[in-house]
Order: sequence, then C-alpha cells, then structure tokens
Amino acid sequence: MDVVDLARLQFAVTGNLHFLFVVLTLGLAPLVAIMHTRLVISGNPLYERMTRFWGQIYVINYALGIFTGLVMEFQFGLNWSGLTSYAGDVFGTPLALETLLAFFLESTFLGLWIFGWHRLPRGLHVACIWLVTLTAYASALFIMVANSFLQHPAAAVEEGGRLVLRDFGALFTNPSLVAALPHVLGAGVWAGGSVVAGASAYHLFRRTAEREFFTRSLRIGMLAAFVGSSVTVWFGYTQFDKVSSIQPDKFKGVVPGLGIALMMGLGQLVLLVVWCLVPLLFRDLLARWRWTHPVLMVIAPAPFVLVIAGWLTREVGRQPWLVYGKLTVADALTPGLTPAAITASFAAFAGVLGLLAVVDWTLIIRAVRRGPGEVALGAPDQSADPAPTPAHSF
Repeated sequence: MDVVDLARLQFAVTGNLHFLFVVLTLGLAPLVAIMHTRLVISGNPLYERMTRFWGQIYVINYALGIFTGLVMEFQFGLNWSGLTSYAGDVFGTPLALETLLAFFLESTFLGLWIFGWHRLPRGLHVACIWLVTLTAYASALFIMVANSFLQHPAAAVEEGGRLVLRDFGALFTNPSLVAALPHVLGAGVWAGGSVVAGASAYHLFRRTAEREFFTRSLRIGMLAAFVGSSVTVWFGYTQFDKVSSIQPDKFKGVVPGLGIALMMGLGQLVLLVVWCLVPLLFRDLLARWRWTHPVLMVIAPAPFVLVIAGWLTREVGRQPWLVYGKLTVADALTPGLTPAAITASFAAFAGVLGLLAVVDWTLIIRAVRRGPGEVALGAPDQSADPAPTPAHSF
C-alpha cells in the first residue's frame, strides 16, 4: 500500500472506532434524560434507580469517548495538513464551534449532573441532563456540518489558491446536511435503545430479582429503538436523491455497493424484528415471553454495524476527492510522509482506540451484569463523619 492508502485506512479505522462511542452517547443521553424527568414528575424511586444505572453506563462511554476524540484531532495535523491549508478557514469553523460551544458546555453540564445528586434542586438537576443531551446533539450538528462541506463545498469560494467562507448560513442549509443529520441522530437513538433493550432482556431472561426495573427499561429501550430505526430508515432513503444529485458517482463501485447491500439487508431485517416485537410491549408480553429475550440480545449490536456501513458508504463514495470537486485526497496529504511514519502512527492510534473500545465495552458489560444493586453514580455521600452521639447522663 502507498502512503495515501495507508493514511486513508488509518483515518477509516480510527474514525469508525471513535464513531462507535459517539453513536452510543447520542442514543443514551435522551433516554437517561427521559428517565430522570419521569423521576421528577412521579417521585417514584424506581426511576431514580433507573436514571442512576443507565446514567452510569452513559458516563462510562462518554469518559472513554473523550480520549478517542483527541486522537482524531491529532490526525488532521499529522496527516492532512493540505486540507488545513486549503480549506481550513471553512472546514475549521464548525469544528471550532463544536469544541468551544458544544463540547465544553456538554462537559460542564454533565459534571453538574454527575455531582449534583442530592445537592442541586430537582428541577435544576434534571435540566442539566437535558442540556447535556441538547449540547451533544449540537456537537453532532457541527461535526455533520463540517463533513457535509467536504461532501458538497457550499458557502465557500476559491481565492488565492484556498477556500474562503462567504456565506456562514449556507453551511447549515447544505443539501448534503439536511437529511444526513436526522439520519445520524436517529441511528444514535436506535443504538441506545437497542443497548437498553438488549441488556434488559438479558436480566429478564435470567429471571433476576429486578423484574419491574428491567421491564420498564425494556419498554423504554424498545420504544426508542422503534422511533430511532424509523427515523433512520426514512431519512436514509431520503438521502439517495439528494446525494445522487450532488455526487452522481456516489453509489457506484464495489465498496459503496457492499455498504448499501448491508444496510438494506441487515437493516431491514432488524427493523422488521423491532417493529414486530414492539406490539408485545402491551400487557408486558415482551417481558414475559422468554423466547424473545435472546432475539433482543442478538440484535443489540446490529445498529452499530449499520452505522459503520453507512459511514463507509458516505466517505468511500466521494473518492478520490477529500473536498468534493476541489481537493483530492492525495493533494490533502501532508508532504514528506513516508510509509514507515504512517504505519507507526497507524499502529499507535489504532492500538489506543482499539484498547479504549475494549475497555469501554468491558466496563459496560460488567456494569450491566452487576445490575442496579451497586451503582456509584448518585449514591448518597458516605464520606462525611456521622453526627456525634450525645453523652448520656446516668
């Protein structure tokens, strides 16, 4: 493989590993916020336990996902300085907004939510997790704005051998963005719902003592998977006409064809299973019929496979362009890179992200298996010294 192919492969591997963290974050955040809202409205302590349990899984994934994002940032400077030189003024704008506005605010509100248990007023505390959700979705918006610019470089003109931003608003009305953003957000909700449903089915299948806890969790997860899968499929098909008009050769070739076949084959099969099982939520039939639980466990990873197939189709289909019609991948590569240097950074970056992915899923699976009995998030503070016992008079 030459330098260009090695650099492309490196970004593909690390980008897809990072995206696995992102999609689960986008899916779990609104579900945890809904559980917390139901706690505030109803006062039912069961919803507090649900919020803390699923919230802890969200926090695990978020914390490890931060480091994968940092690795992605390094690659732009190391391997793709040509992109920065040619289109940095445009491409870098939404990325800067994502970091300065969305990510910093998201981290701040998440910290308030994590450490605000038993300290913040209930209304303010639940507002924090909703703000975490909104800023996470804002982060996804800015990232998709940047990616959509690469797909269709609207809002910019070439001056002096580089692209200059001329219409900031056009970045957010890019035809490559309009259907892609809800498609990605729907996939996130689908993935988050599938994880909650699959984990709940695991405990129900084992007949653990937390039947009511996981019956309600299963209901929330399945409804989220139903809504998320419907949105994903609808806007997935909507994209075909828009993308084909922008990039006529987008879906030609072997790799995009395989991605589309996988999405349409596996995606429609899983979609059919979800839609068939959702009616069983009435009268809690889905929780009681044990034969459905292994099915839910098996299909839980499917949305993650599908989002990777979709992302590869979107990226591979515009080759050989990095900025479509403006800058090729070869021209965007940093001058002077050698196969040895790319291989070394590839091994380092992929190794770090792969390790983080293994640690992430190991911790999540361990937390799921332990169940809601031992959850550190939101536990009452036991570090304070107990009140002194008054002396007795005899």
